[in-house]
Amino acid sequence: MVEILIDYQDGLTCHAIHAPSGAKITTDAPHDNHGRGQSFSPTDLVATAIGSCMATIMGIVAERKGLSLQGMKIAVRKIMNTEGVRRIGRIEIDIDMPLPPDHPHRELLVNSAVACPVHHSLHPDIDCDIQWSWSGKKA
Repeated sequence: MVEILIDYQDGLTCHAIHAPSGAKITTDAPHDNHGRGQSFSPTDLVATAIGSCMATIMGIVAERKGLSLQGMKIAVRKIMNTEGVRRIGRIEIDIDMPLPPDHPHRELLVNSAVACPVHHSLHPDIDCDIQWSWSGKKA
């Protein structure tokens, strides 16, 4: 169990503290939902969570295999639904791997990314599109 302490501020801003480490983040509502857009919105953190979770899980697998993923880049785009209940409708993820397309652990890394806990925690109605680019030199 991990405890996160959230202190609501005026103006739709929250300060959150990760109790075990003391790390702090601030959230703000986005412009299109009555906010100032001065920090990550709560739904931005969901998009951030899936990208960083995928990177972390692939990093664990890579370490076990003696691989370096240094230089891996992930871009995440969160698209909100425009009709019905306000929620995340689509997440687009571009993963740029610093390994060649014929790397022997390619399938293992891809499978580990899509098996990350955040990906499994998302509602199945959220369309999650993952695009891969293998830009490294041949193994």
